[in-house]
Amino acid sequence: MSRKDITLGLRAGIPIAMGYFAVAFSIGIIAAKAGLTAPEGFLSSFFTRASAGEYGTYMLVSVNAAYVEVMAMCLVANLRYMLMSAALSQKIAPGTSWAKRLLMACCITDEVFAVSVAHPGYTPPAFTYAAALVSTLFWASGCAIGIVAGSLLPQPVVTALSLSLYGMFLAIIIPPARSDLSVLCAVAASFALSGLCVLLPVVGEWSSGTRTVVLTIVISSIAASLKPIKTEADGEA
Repeated sequence: MSRKDITLGLRAGIPIAMGYFAVAFSIGIIAAKAGLTAPEGFLSSFFTRASAGEYGTYMLVSVNAAYVEVMAMCLVANLRYMLMSAALSQKIAPGTSWAKRLLMACCITDEVFAVSVAHPGYTPPAFTYAAALVSTLFWASGCAIGIVAGSLLPQPVVTALSLSLYGMFLAIIIPPARSDLSVLCAVAASFALSGLCVLLPVVGEWSSGTRTVVLTIVISSIAASLKPIKTEADGEA
């Protein structure tokens, strides 16, 4: 592993970690209501790292739901990470071992995926590992601290802190959207269609995870067919 790649990964992961801490703090409050202790919250957050998935999990735990119900909910809520793993695989250098590829897939969150695919050229595994490690530690710690001391902060303060994560995500996608018209159109279409799908009678009843998966497949397929990326190997799309 290159020290430079690790340093760059840590640098990219620190802003993510700060946003994660605030969001995980509010998740910790929900976990406390479900009866989880701080160590349990830390471990569950460390290995899950998904706000929607954890929120649903803790809500089901609070009503003593069956294990199969929790597993099914997490699968649907986090199905989008399968698509992100497939997309990130195109940014991994040929010859990278399957073990490193598998570990990179396990590191994926929305924001870690964004900084990884935005890395110029092939994405070094060490970069993704470092970004995921620092952000995961803050996410898990935020959940644990939220369980212990979440009731000490007013809810408006927790909500305000959580908005920083959305601002950070916009900071990731805006630069490539400004430099590439195709990316800008895809981003604009994703925002517009996401809002429209919430209002539609049938699609609006789907879970947010299902809508995200369907929209990702549709928008990326259209974008790839209209504006394919040419490879250097054969000069073809």
